Amino acid sequence: MSETRPTLFGYGLTTRSIARSLGGGCTFFDDNAKEPRTDDEGNTILPSHLFDPAASTLEVTTPSLKPTHPLIQNARNLMSEYDYIYSLHQKRPLSVWISGTNGKTTTTQMLTHLLAKRGAQSGGNIGTPLADLDPAAPIWVLETSSFTLRHTRTASPDIYLLLPITPDHLDWHVTPEAYEADKLRPLLTMREGELALIPKGLNLPQTDAFVVEYDTAEFLAEYFDIDPARINFKAAFLLDAMLALAVTRTLFNEVDYEAINSFVLDAHRQQEVTDCKGRLWVNDSKATNLDAAIQAVYAYGDRPIRLILGGDDKGVDLAPLFEILTGYDVTLYTIGSNNDRLMSLATTYAIPAVSCSTIDKAIAAIDADMTPNEVALLSPAAASLDQFTSYKQRGEIFMQTVLNLR
Repeated sequence: MSETRPTLFGYGLTTRSIARSLGGGCTFFDDNAKEPRTDDEGNTILPSHLFDPAASTLEVTTPSLKPTHPLIQNARNLMSEYDYIYSLHQKRPLSVWISGTNGKTTTTQMLTHLLAKRGAQSGGNIGTPLADLDPAAPIWVLETSSFTLRHTRTASPDIYLLLPITPDHLDWHVTPEAYEADKLRPLLTMREGELALIPKGLNLPQTDAFVVEYDTAEFLAEYFDIDPARINFKAAFLLDAMLALAVTRTLFNEVDYEAINSFVLDAHRQQEVTDCKGRLWVNDSKATNLDAAIQAVYAYGDRPIRLILGGDDKGVDLAPLFEILTGYDVTLYTIGSNNDRLMSLATTYAIPAVSCSTIDKAIAAIDADMTPNEVALLSPAAASLDQFTSYKQRGEIFMQTVLNLR
């Protein structure tokens, strides 16, 4: 590892991992620090306002700090985690970066599952910081957030998978155009012969990468000679699987249907449960934005849907979701801090809706009217922190309440 000890912004998982890889003794600046202190690994944690740009030759930031944060604004030598870790190794693993509004975690997991026999390791936004990955591993599969990409200038993937994007994190990126530009940033540093799979219709920058623009799973099937009929996933998860298989086709001319079909989805992603009356309920609590909820509606749109919607939508325009819902047999059950806003939109778009405010009331209302041929779907299109500690807690409460129905 390099002897350079960067100044670290934010006392988070990413930056603590970097400090640990350097043996401690690093300096952090953190908003939660009220006064200087030293941790168990000999690191100094200082209040953010004490940062002196003139006293720092290199800064690495935790991904979550907004571009408007004073630390980011005042930094003179700022690097992302990716830039810093990649700069330490002349020889590094072949790397696949995966980003997008929804599905990047599932696609990262699917591809790592497919490449496990080849020694692949996964990290990045999926939970393992790059500093904790083995630089001698043959392949890194990295879930890559737009927050990280915003500050990445030199690091580059060998293959970049961008899943479909819709405006998200606008409290961070401010505009949809800035969000899109950050998602496309890897193209600026990719080289000739490196593959980028990019959704059609985006404003692509000039790039030396070999760009394949896709729009459907059918296009991927034809382009990469993959048979979707042999894959046991549907809707958005079929696209995730197709993209993962496109990488194995590209790298090893391999499409392993048995391996992809043995992959098990995480909880809270279209997780199905049957109640004591034989009715289908679906926990899609991880659907924290519009596109994820839309994909869930597509997946279950062949039957009437009783849809639990709501939470902290962070001010995103919800009209595209409601426009799509008008084409389906959907009854809404609204919860969360945007409950009233959802009810107003339901009236505007003439969609039947029941104001419930909380998830237990929504489940009770659905239980009273739901028939066996219908599906109850928790796909909130919003974050959970207005009423829960996480989307996981929201999903767990949903599942437990459904299983307790009598």
